[in-house]
Amino acid sequence: MSPEPTTVTDLTAHRLRWRVATAQADGLVPSVVAGIVRDGELVWSDGVGAVPGPVTDTQYKIGSITKTFTAVLILQLVGEGLLSLDAPASSVLGDVGYADRSVRQLLAHSGGLQAEPAGDWWERSEGGSFESLAAANDGSSAAYAPDRQFHYSNLGFGLLGEIVSRLRGQTWWEATSDRILIPLGMRRTSYQATGVHAEGWSVHPYAQTLIPEPLPDTAAMAPAGQVWSTLADLATYCRFLLEGHDDVLGADALALAFTPQSGEEHPGLAYAHGLGFQIFRGGSGTLVGHSGSMPGFHAICLVDRRRRTGVVGLVNGTTGVPVATFGAGLLEELELWEPSLPMPWVPNESVPPEFVDILGLWHWGARPVVFACEGGDLVARSGGVEAWRFGVVAGRVVGTRGYHSGEPLHVVRRSDGAVSHLDVGTFILTREPYEAGTPIPGGGPDLE
Repeated sequence: MSPEPTTVTDLTAHRLRWRVATAQADGLVPSVVAGIVRDGELVWSDGVGAVPGPVTDTQYKIGSITKTFTAVLILQLVGEGLLSLDAPASSVLGDVGYADRSVRQLLAHSGGLQAEPAGDWWERSEGGSFESLAAANDGSSAAYAPDRQFHYSNLGFGLLGEIVSRLRGQTWWEATSDRILIPLGMRRTSYQATGVHAEGWSVHPYAQTLIPEPLPDTAAMAPAGQVWSTLADLATYCRFLLEGHDDVLGADALALAFTPQSGEEHPGLAYAHGLGFQIFRGGSGTLVGHSGSMPGFHAICLVDRRRRTGVVGLVNGTTGVPVATFGAGLLEELELWEPSLPMPWVPNESVPPEFVDILGLWHWGARPVVFACEGGDLVARSGGVEAWRFGVVAGRVVGTRGYHSGEPLHVVRRSDGAVSHLDVGTFILTREPYEAGTPIPGGGPDLE
């Protein structure tokens, strides 16, 4: 099968530009730039409005997309055994406010912390040391008890950044540069604006004149939203989110980061939060990444892992463009006019020995279930629809998707060594419907 093209058609490009132009005009913002990633490559980019330099190389402030860098640094520490997700932050920070919350709760915004640190509005003020931040936030202003509900907290990422700094023996920004930006080749991503960059503006609602916004050094709160980047660099970051990187974070660790930990009920469960990453309903199922906002700027960086696509959008206006909806809309426009190609089928060169006695037709009660080896996984389908998926983990067949995720599948044999039945979490599957001589064969209307 031919690879997908590295550009889009003129029609698709026009449709995408129409969305960018509409966002810029309706949002009353000075400029919008956007790009689409497919299979790790930037296949389209464009900008509308007063973009001061090349569309792909002009810096914009990316706000809370910065939080995903902090999350990656934390997960690196976890992977190296230097930190536990379920350890309290006090194990590193000592007795400071909210340090009784676990690292996981801080990443997932489930610790109940107040949304913003006490004092002057941090996004518009010069920041101070972590010691001054901790002194002003003693833990007495919590919005909720831990694990009561999702409550977004910028303050929590100030704590996480300090954990990185102390365990690495360098500043949070030095760790970000050394352990994320340099390995990924994101050379135009910086702490403060460098080179060609957009100015941050707000727009007067009636006069429609520009009002300059402040661009402070947020210091101890920088891990929550300080960073500047470009469309090209964030396209590179999209590739990392789609594939992982051996020198930064592997695909398995990213999958953990993208697993929902907490969420919000009021938008109809259309939003969840992983370990430092936002998860939106959309695309092929879910879109993962983060939105960002700081005075004068809005940004979005999302990927659709199943379709292997990503989107970046950067805006130099404080309000006006709902960036998550805007980014998701660009991906849907691409999918409408140039849908993603499925991965080509290739024959298996061999079948894992753990699967050999499982392949073929089984019955859960009277319900037929077909097990097949698909690309190294064991997939159970009922009526042609995937119900469960398994892999080999340390010599055992273990569920990786569906109801039996994390559960072992056992091949039960008779005294003569012949296979009697399958047992997966007490679900009994037999070669014949309700086969005699097997323990309590299952059966029911659903395979969930």
